[in-house]
Order: sequence, then structure tokens, then C-alpha cells
Amino acid sequence: MLFLASAVHAQDAGPPSGPVSETAAQSDQNLTKPENSGPKLTADHAKFKKLQGPFATGSDVTKACLSCHTEAGKQVTQSLHWTWETLNPATGQTLGKKTVLNSFCGNLASNEPRCTSCHAGYDWKETASYDFADESKVDCLACHDTTGDYVKWPTEAGNPLYAPRTQASRNVPYPQSLIVQEPDGKVTHLPPDLAKVATNVGRPTRENCGNCHFYGGGGDNVKHGDLSSALLAPSPQVDVHMSPQGANMVCVDCHVGDGHTWPGSRYHGTITDTSEQRPGMRNTDILACNSCHTAKPHKALSLKGNKLNDHTDRVACQTCHIPEYAKGGIATKTWWDWSTAGKLKDGKPYVEKDENGLDSYLTIKGDFRWGTDVVPDYAFWDGIVEYTLLGDKIDPTAIVGINRIGGSAEQPGSMIFPFKRMLGKQAYDEINQYLIQSNVYGPEGDSAFWTNYDWGKALAAGMAGSDVPYSGKFGFVETEMWWPTTHMVAPANEALQCAECHAKDGRLDNLAGFYLPGRDGFAITDRVGLWLLALALAGVVLHATARIVLRRRNGKEG
Repeated sequence: MLFLASAVHAQDAGPPSGPVSETAAQSDQNLTKPENSGPKLTADHAKFKKLQGPFATGSDVTKACLSCHTEAGKQVTQSLHWTWETLNPATGQTLGKKTVLNSFCGNLASNEPRCTSCHAGYDWKETASYDFADESKVDCLACHDTTGDYVKWPTEAGNPLYAPRTQASRNVPYPQSLIVQEPDGKVTHLPPDLAKVATNVGRPTRENCGNCHFYGGGGDNVKHGDLSSALLAPSPQVDVHMSPQGANMVCVDCHVGDGHTWPGSRYHGTITDTSEQRPGMRNTDILACNSCHTAKPHKALSLKGNKLNDHTDRVACQTCHIPEYAKGGIATKTWWDWSTAGKLKDGKPYVEKDENGLDSYLTIKGDFRWGTDVVPDYAFWDGIVEYTLLGDKIDPTAIVGINRIGGSAEQPGSMIFPFKRMLGKQAYDEINQYLIQSNVYGPEGDSAFWTNYDWGKALAAGMAGSDVPYSGKFGFVETEMWWPTTHMVAPANEALQCAECHAKDGRLDNLAGFYLPGRDGFAITDRVGLWLLALALAGVVLHATARIVLRRRNGKEG
């Protein structure tokens, strides 16, 4: 159900030369990489002379790759990982990272060199001039490196380092093998050996995918809540599918690619697989729990199993089997207030930490709240997601939905589904009443907020490249954004028990539009139910008594 955007990271750092950046990692990840569970490769790339370099740039590597993999470049440039743009067939909206607003970094436009560190290509510095047909700009190594030494640099428009870079602190993720601790306390980041990486390529691993998806939105687990570096080598309690002690699966075991296209999207979710499948085979074009598991996964020979199987048409598997997200000790962001950003102490930017050592305030970003082992929000969902796009009118007196999920209790096909509900405050045009874009990143000039801490300049610059008029008068409005929770699956014995939902003040207490036994009190229904239960118990007692009396009588007569 989730969209795998690219296989590089999106750590949302502050100004590259400044001391103020979001806590780079809530735990330094030097974990042993689990053994790849996929099929064995049929070629040893170390034996190809054209891959032995030397290479000056990533694009030089790509040109060597495409000399053999002749169709790969075309496939990638037609994929969502590359275009960052897709048409939602249910709503007609054009969505994707290039288009939508979000509750974290806000927008791509005017921030390309920073945001496109997560792109599956090189050199996307400006959208208007970027050549999306140039196959030599495809980044093969981000998805296929097996050395662990290849990571893109966060401010280089999708490129890795090509020369050493020294700064006050270490970027995360960045491989320990390429880190040099300097005597003055600074950290030097060495560039990856492109030839070494190119001759050691293979099937995508969790680390490849996680370099982007774990670190999107500003750091480890900030955005999704169910995707963090805890999944690199999780315990079964964190994720039973990906745990080396469990199924030891990697991302592409579920997100099975075909022609560099992978199933699963948070823009248009697939909550259940309704395709016809041959026994023992799955349709890899669709991704849902029942693509692998059956529609009746619980033991049918037990009363409880039968009853649980009765739920699968209205309750998503994730609802019971992901009782919490942000597991494994890595927190997720639950609140981001941009309106407080820009404050200085003694004329300088500053950072404040909470009791867990996480950033609670950053001059460049505002106020935050975090959570671990978070209980999801629940809603009926039909897989359809509609976004508030640039220029769409909003009601600033209410919480503005960055996106809105479709479905209801009355709608066939809607299922109860768990979500991360991200809250915060974002800028909007007070006159035109719509959300607006901001220019936060830019080491040159004075328009970027991280350079001048001036919202007036940053918002004007962010809107300058759009076709939407800007009044120049801005305010901040509360927003929410819904993120489907579908990773961090717990072991079966840790799934939700009946009473956690079928109870007053239970997990589904705020989910309206349907009758839930144990939660809802309808006097007539409850009374009839109790009478029927009493009659059933009375019948059992009378039947047992009659059998005992008849057995004794037959014994005497015999």
C-alpha cells in the first residue's frame, strides 16, 4: 500500500554550513545487513571491464550500465520513482512529489537541490530545465549497491559526493567506512568509490530502499512512522516479516518490480487484492496482504478463527496486526509547527531538545512533537486519497486536510484501516485562502528561509515559480495529513484482542456510522440479545439435566 519513492535518503538538513540541523539520527545505525533473501544473480559484474572505472560522476557509471541493460533507462524514466508525478484515476488529480504539498518539508518547487537528494536520478536542480528524457541521469547505484558505501549527499540534487566534505557533524545515513573523525572534532565524509560500487551491484536490499524511505521528511522515521532504520535488522516484535528471526524478507519480496515499476501507492491505495489467482501463485501487479495470505487467514476449525475470518471483509489485516507503529525505539514526528520557526537567541539560530534528546525546537523549522509505540488512528478507507493542491480553496477556521481519505461505514469496499495522522501548522494566503509554497533551502541569495529566517521573502520566492497568484499577506493554519500504516507487522500472538475494539473507550471509540458490539449500547438490542443468551444457556442446562435423568433411569431399568 505504500509508495516506494526511490532508493536514496531524504534527510532534511538545515543550512549545510550551519550548526543547526535536525537530529540526524535517533540511533546511529551500524547494523549488520541481513542476508539478501532474493534469487541469485546470473552475472558477476566485477568481471565487466567497463565497470572497473575510473568514473568521475554517477552518470558515467549509468552510461556503462546502459550499454548492456539497454531498456533499463527507458523503464526508469517512465516510472514514478523518476517522474514524481502520477494521475490518480479515481479523482483525476495529478499527484506525486513534484505536485503535492505535505505536512513536513512542504513542497518541492524552489527547493529542488535539497529535495531531489531522494530522486532516482542525478542533477535535478530546477524542474523547469530538467531533462526528464535523459537516461544518462538515471541513478542505477542507489537501488543496486550492495557494498553499503553509496549514499547521496543531501544538498547535491541527487548526486553523491565527488570530493571529501568536512563539516561540524556527521550526516546520517552515511556509511561508517567513509567517515573520518578529525582532531578538531569535525567530521570528514569521503566520496564513495564508484567503480567499487558499480562492480558490486545486485538486487535491492532494505538498506537501498531505506536510504530514502526511512529518512524522508527530516530524519529517521520522521515521515511515515512505520518505516525506519529499525527495519534493517528488526526483532520479530518490530516486524515479523522483515526480522532475520522471522521471514527475513526485504522490500522487493512484497513490492515485486516489473520493468522498474513497483506495486504499492499511498496516492491510490490497494486495500485488498480482488484479482483471480492460480493456487500457489500471486499477482505481482497488485500489493495487498491477501496477495500472499488468503482472504480467510485464520484457523477455520476454531470458533475464534471463524469469527476473525468474518471480519476480513470490513477490517484490514493491518488494523489488528499493527497495534502500534514507530516501534524499535525510533520516534516519529507527530506535530510540526512551522509558524514558530525563525526565532533567534543572541541573534543566532538555536535548538532545544526534549527529555528524550530529540529536537523539540529548531530555528529553521519550528516546534515538534514525537511519539514511539504510537497507537494508530482508525478510519474507514476505500483506497482513494484526495489532496489539497496549490490553489485549492481552504477553510482556515478548521483543520485543513493536506489529504483526505475516502470511504465510510456505509460504503461497500471500505475497510477499517490504521493511519498515522500527522498534525501541524503551515503557511496560507490570507486573502486568497489557499495553502502556499515556501522556499526554505538555498545557500545563495537571501530568499530562502534557512538563510534569512524571513517568512515574507521565503513565501514570495516559493510562490514566484507557480501559476497561482499570491497576495503577499500570509498566516498559518492547522493541518492534518493521513499516512496509511502497513509496515511493522507484529507476531500473531501480539495482534489486537477482541476487547481492545469491542469495548467502551476502546480503539474504535471515535469511529462512527456502524454498530459495534461491546461499544455501543442499544437498549432494545442488548435486552433481546441478553434474553436470547439466557434462553440458550437455559436450553443447555435443560438438555444436560434431561440426559442425566434419562441415563440414570435407563441404568435402573437395565
